[in-house]
Amino acid sequence: MPIYRIMKRNYKVLLVVMLLAFASCSFTTKTFDDPDKDKLLIQLISYVLEQGHFDPKEVNDDFSENVYEDYLTQLDPFKRYFYQSDIDDFEAYKTQIDDQLKSYDITFFNLTHERLLKRIAESKEVYNEVLAQPFDFDLEETFYADYDELPYATNRKEMKERWRKQLKFSTIANFDDALAQQDLDEEKKTESEIEIDAREATLKSLDELYVYIDDRQRKDWFGVYINAIVEEFDPHTFYFAPEDKDRFDVAMSGNFEGIGARLQKKMDAIIVNEIISGGPAWRQRELEVGDAILKVKQQDEEEPVNIVGMRLDDAIKFIKGPKGTQVTLTLKKVDGTIEDVTITRDIVELEETYAKSSVVKKDERTYGVINLPKFYVDFEDYNKRNAASDIKKEIERLKEENVEGLVLDLRNNGGGSLQTVVDMAGLFIKEGPVVQVRSTGEPKEVLKDRDESIIWDGPLVILVNELSASASEILAAAMQDYKRAIVIGSKQTYGKGTVQNVLDLNRMVRNNSQGDMGALKFTTQKFYRIDGGSTQLEGVKSDVVVPDRYSYIDIGEKDQENPLPWDQIEAVDYTVWENYYDYDATIEKSKTRMANNEQLKMIDANAKWVKQIRDKDTYSLNYEAYKKEIELNEEEAKRFSELSEYTSNLTFQSLPYEQKLMAQDSILKQKRERWHESLSQDVYIDEALNVLNDLKMTYGIKQKVASSVKN
Repeated sequence: MPIYRIMKRNYKVLLVVMLLAFASCSFTTKTFDDPDKDKLLIQLISYVLEQGHFDPKEVNDDFSENVYEDYLTQLDPFKRYFYQSDIDDFEAYKTQIDDQLKSYDITFFNLTHERLLKRIAESKEVYNEVLAQPFDFDLEETFYADYDELPYATNRKEMKERWRKQLKFSTIANFDDALAQQDLDEEKKTESEIEIDAREATLKSLDELYVYIDDRQRKDWFGVYINAIVEEFDPHTFYFAPEDKDRFDVAMSGNFEGIGARLQKKMDAIIVNEIISGGPAWRQRELEVGDAILKVKQQDEEEPVNIVGMRLDDAIKFIKGPKGTQVTLTLKKVDGTIEDVTITRDIVELEETYAKSSVVKKDERTYGVINLPKFYVDFEDYNKRNAASDIKKEIERLKEENVEGLVLDLRNNGGGSLQTVVDMAGLFIKEGPVVQVRSTGEPKEVLKDRDESIIWDGPLVILVNELSASASEILAAAMQDYKRAIVIGSKQTYGKGTVQNVLDLNRMVRNNSQGDMGALKFTTQKFYRIDGGSTQLEGVKSDVVVPDRYSYIDIGEKDQENPLPWDQIEAVDYTVWENYYDYDATIEKSKTRMANNEQLKMIDANAKWVKQIRDKDTYSLNYEAYKKEIELNEEEAKRFSELSEYTSNLTFQSLPYEQKLMAQDSILKQKRERWHESLSQDVYIDEALNVLNDLKMTYGIKQKVASSVKN
């Protein structure tokens, strides 16, 4: 049975069990009569997590306190809304949230929400008052940015002073930028005039931020509360409001149906921010970046809908639509003219989501480089475009170019669909286990490649870093355990060894009159390497460790809140790849080369410096002192300017099929040229090619040794 069917079967079994049990619960009838959608949502999510989560938490006072702390931090991370008196009022509920959840009570949320809206409204007055007065940049004072250690303000005077320092810190940066620009401008301004401009820039940024804040509805804030609750189970359990679920599906599938434009909101206007290459708007060539969309008219409706002032998410609902339907946009063009443009919606593919490849020559040998940004899939139909089938196509195309080795670049690949991993692993091995999956209370399941065909049997290098996670780690681990590939990258990958499923909560409710309930992504399983070890927390250790910009930054699973623990289960039987490549000798040769690489030494020094900058939490608000710190940083940065000047002098080239596409698509051509330029400046790609070269060199030697042993 194909693996995606196995995973789908397990999910369906889980869903059926939960639906049957849910239907028999005593509160079901009450649920459908309850007019409060928020309470229904709590009932649904509480039940799903209790019955379906891999490691359900005991909802008790400790749980309550953790939710309390995390929720308030998310509402007011910079402690510039709530006063200590508010916190005193909230404290009464600190150990009561668990009890409220069990009784579907939202008193605590209602209290915090009402108070937050009041404090946000007050903060507008505060920041306008602060920015109405000039800042004295000669004054010796500092801004402290460690908000965790910052106490809550006890009165309005303290709150205004907190805002003043935060806004002065923002404005001093604008002031410094304006002074630097002064050298380039013909018209000179006084420092007082520049200070006014700097304050106005800060005010404009805040006003734009508050447009976004004011756009948020009660349901958005309730989503924050729900996620503070569900994230106590683990970092990857998450509630998607209806709009967020749509965005998640687009991110996973790499496509959606619409006009092919990215939009943003600026004050009351919905502005076209980007035209997506290859989409309907791009093909039509009438919609332009900078156009403001005023009205939207559907093909079967007589009157257009005015979207000026509308929330961005709501406006997008009117603009997106099924393939083949038409939408008419009333636009205010950049030159001020008003124009109607009719666009036929179509499937829009987000090209940057998909696998892409290139050929490169090194030492008279031809190699292939494949970049995979994520393990994408169409959840509704696996047979549509997915990561495994695309990688297979790219390999077959590269083989037509007679490549002698492959680099699979999984750096920054956060994972995605589990079923694509097994199919992809099968491209490189004859058959066998790829990953073990365990559910609570269930026997482990070994997911195997059962297809004996091998698409690529030559040298393989996999590139990873600290942001290679989940599905990326499964593939890298399997190839490492089979000794099928050499893994080059960070000390370890991200360390996410869990599987999530997304449940449409509307399926849990019969005769729903409450509207779209959204969806819940929750952890249902853990996966393990075929050698029995989990990748949870520990990730995949690279065969050849190289420093990068993340080397000293805490960004892995182990640095998140509430991660599930590492553990180990029994290994499964598997046969190490039979080949004539000397992996051990090649790895040692690469390690020696990396230890003496000056570019990597500089990258490591830069990573330490970046860590130092990130850890800084105290800043001077005196301009002379501020400027001196900036100049010191700039001098330090010059030390690392050579990093951007590195080049391998390698030339990368797109495959013939893509060259034909680029002849018709200047944007795609531009994107590929940019990618190829970055590859030629990438020391890790350079070393990956060195490793492929070394593997090829060991082939003949090991083959001779094997032949002599047989004789």
